[in-house]
Amino acid sequence: MEHFVVSARKYRPATFEDVVGQQAITNTLENAIAHNHLAQALLFTGPRGVGKTTCARILAKRINEEATGNVDEDYAFNIFELDAASNNSVDDIRNLIDQVRIPPQVGKYKVYIIDEVHMLSSSAFNAFLKTLEEPPKHAIFILATTEKHKILPTILSRCQIFDFKRITVKDIRDHLMVIAQREGIAADEDALQIIAQKADGALRDALSTFDRVVSFAGSTLTRKAVTENLNVLDYDTYFEVTDRVLNNDIPGLLVQFNELLARGFDGHHFIAGLASHFRDLMVCKNPATIPLLEVGEQTKAKYKEQAQNTPFDLLLKGIDMANDCDLKYKTSRNPRLLVELCLMQVASITFDGEKKNDGHFIIPPSYFKVDPEKRQALLARQAEGTKENPVPEPSTVTDPILAQATSTQPTTQLAQKSAPPEVKKPMLKIDGPHVSGLSLKGLKKKKEIQQKKSAQDEQHLKNLPAETFTEIDMQAAWKGYIVKLHAKGEKILASNMETDTPSLDGSKICVEFPNETMKVELERAQHGLLEYLKRKLNNHTIELQITVNEAAERKYAYTTREKFEKLKGLNPELELLRKTFDLDL
Repeated sequence: MEHFVVSARKYRPATFEDVVGQQAITNTLENAIAHNHLAQALLFTGPRGVGKTTCARILAKRINEEATGNVDEDYAFNIFELDAASNNSVDDIRNLIDQVRIPPQVGKYKVYIIDEVHMLSSSAFNAFLKTLEEPPKHAIFILATTEKHKILPTILSRCQIFDFKRITVKDIRDHLMVIAQREGIAADEDALQIIAQKADGALRDALSTFDRVVSFAGSTLTRKAVTENLNVLDYDTYFEVTDRVLNNDIPGLLVQFNELLARGFDGHHFIAGLASHFRDLMVCKNPATIPLLEVGEQTKAKYKEQAQNTPFDLLLKGIDMANDCDLKYKTSRNPRLLVELCLMQVASITFDGEKKNDGHFIIPPSYFKVDPEKRQALLARQAEGTKENPVPEPSTVTDPILAQATSTQPTTQLAQKSAPPEVKKPMLKIDGPHVSGLSLKGLKKKKEIQQKKSAQDEQHLKNLPAETFTEIDMQAAWKGYIVKLHAKGEKILASNMETDTPSLDGSKICVEFPNETMKVELERAQHGLLEYLKRKLNNHTIELQITVNEAAERKYAYTTREKFEKLKGLNPELELLRKTFDLDL
């Protein structure tokens, strides 16, 4: 069987023209060689797999070829590679310095390539400084590293620095296409696109992934085979998710997310990919930004089609929600619920068919709606009044009984206005007549109006539901409100309400606290509590009575003797136990 050579070695560039994605650096090195303007110490820095060591080897060979004119010689004896990760001591650098003094036997230059130079110790760096600054004329040093910030500034100042950039997805995809053609492999453009994106700018990683996928799929490389082998979410998954979002299909989204988790995908990776998908759809909204979309032509057509059906507002809010979920994912105690909640929120952005529920009101708003016929009759009666007691124009009020009480007062101003054909406002308010407080007759009239209002308010309260309930029902509702407070994070108020078990006196709920502070806290929050209890028990006559009994304040045991005395009060036999065994506290 023929020995297999991985693509990263088999297709390693032999000339500067073969180097992918680093045209600026290779052109600079070519010109430096051609014009004999090459520095004696070079530093190649950048991410892994972008061509630093490859360019160093090509440069070492080229400078000797230019000096001797012999392109057939490989000059292997003129090139020395040192791995600083394993040769990082002072002695290793001293041996290197001793070798530098010897001139080359073939060619003009001896080139020393020190890979992972940031791994050298501080002592080794200091021992290398003098030689690096003033090397012999025949010596050239090429340092390569992925972490420039770990190198001493004194070393950096003596080198000519070349920053290698990450290779673009397009360049990696095109290079993989060339290799696939040389190997006789039929590869889809989208399949190579996924491999290029997975490589994250490193061509060596892309070639390693390419070899792995070819071993799995054979001579035909499809997008499905790549996604299955690399266990990545393809574009179709996010297209389907977006379609469900547009249709407000929350159950379908939850089921699909569950299937993805069952297949081994990470929820964090999924939600980050969804944000990227929304970003790509937003990019397709404007022809000027379409070049920012790094996908194949077939996938780009799908993006354009879905972008036309997706509102811009949904994409903007969806990106914000997905990004917020991405930030909170690592700190969440229930990451799955966090992602599911995000999906439900995104799917609800365009959902406007929700029925309004007014069940959270003690008295539903429908109770205050005014019948248009009654309103017409009311205005007609007001129009028949005299000029003695004019009434202001009607305005909005929430109490229809008060409106009926004041509707008997005559007015001439309303007679001059025609009644509107329909009621636009849901409620009607008609204030009482203006009564002067400067005469006895006016004061008497004002008192009669107030008495009438009080009677009508009492009648109004009698019309509200007032079902009977037991003390057990009340205590259950009380505990339900405590649970609700805990869920909202109002721990202090919930703890105060747990201090005493409330009792029932008719429709009055009595609760006793050991200090005034706890009483004040509950009095501040009693509006929400009464609203909850009235709705829960369906009784609107409930009242709350809060008292303070300082004698009932809890006594805490701190010392050992106090704790023993407290336990002895519960069980006197403990004293007999202590004396029998002669125990000490």
